[in-house]
Amino acid sequence: MLAPLDNLPTWRAESGAAAPRRLVAADDSLSADTAYRLACEGTGLLWQGDFHNARQLLQALARRTERKPKKNKKPEAGVTPVQAFHAHRLALGQRARILAMVIVPLEGDYTIPLRRAPDLTQACTEAWGSANGQACMVSLRELLGVVGAHEWRKNGVEIVALGDAPNNRIHPHYGVFSPVRGEYVDLVANTPIANKTLAFDIGVGTGVLSAVLAKRGVQRIVATDQDPRAIDCARENLKRLQRIDKVELVQTNLFPEGLAPLIVCNPPWVPARPSSPIEHAVYDEGSRMLRGFLSGLCAHLAPNGEGWLILSDLAEHLGLRTREELLCWISEAGLQLLGRHDIQPRHSKATDEAAALHAARAKEVTSLWRLGSAA
Repeated sequence: MLAPLDNLPTWRAESGAAAPRRLVAADDSLSADTAYRLACEGTGLLWQGDFHNARQLLQALARRTERKPKKNKKPEAGVTPVQAFHAHRLALGQRARILAMVIVPLEGDYTIPLRRAPDLTQACTEAWGSANGQACMVSLRELLGVVGAHEWRKNGVEIVALGDAPNNRIHPHYGVFSPVRGEYVDLVANTPIANKTLAFDIGVGTGVLSAVLAKRGVQRIVATDQDPRAIDCARENLKRLQRIDKVELVQTNLFPEGLAPLIVCNPPWVPARPSSPIEHAVYDEGSRMLRGFLSGLCAHLAPNGEGWLILSDLAEHLGLRTREELLCWISEAGLQLLGRHDIQPRHSKATDEAAALHAARAKEVTSLWRLGSAA
């Protein structure tokens, strides 16, 4: 069944994206090929059939977005890494827009009025807060992301640097980036700390680095983040790990008040525009957080203090930022390099030759830059 819709429920989108301009009712009689054509045209499909069939349709659309053209063109000669990166991001964006066209209704209590629909009220409440009694509609892909976040939160991520199981798991919340890249945690876990009286953790996220610093014997930690979800997530994790007594959580941008002998920051690594809130943990348009940390570091370092900047050089291999730019920003901020510790990434994309941007990923190194005042 395909029919235009009137009196639509409220549109919900975490990214703030607008609802599709045209919406039609769709059910189990809709073929995947027709759905794909409509989705490519920007027509939203408000599902009225079986929930599991909606999931199968979404999978079928995903397969169609991954099909290669019948006549594969040879890669254009002279394509730069930055051009390849932007082409990759464009392709991901187009795929996301197509898959977002499968839409499901939600009642005012987060129940799904579809056949064989699961009870996702807990997952939705964790992600969006208490239901307000107003019906809405949401992309099925986004709803499944809510479910995935609920599973991450329930099961957690093992962090070896926090010790033995079961007290070594971090439980990310919806919208807070999961610490799956363990190498940056290992850098903070293994770099010598000269003064353990106080540390600032800038951009606390899940709280994983604050937990590692506390385990290493830092007596007091002030951890900041401008995202209230991150503050709540870090607080819950630190309570679970019985480290909350050592950590003060402050919702602010970058630095808290005062000076510290150790200031740690793991900013987003890639200077590009995020397309969703969760991507703010990966993409930092214009290197704003990185540059803000560097420019403010001297003013918050205690005498003989160290700032630890944890940063991948992937952006350099992609042509998005140069090493010379980074060194210039460090110098302009009145900082000097005290030392650097490097580690090779362990994630699967670093060794998968079929992965997008493999040439850059294969060269990636994550570093902990030890910075001090040059004065």
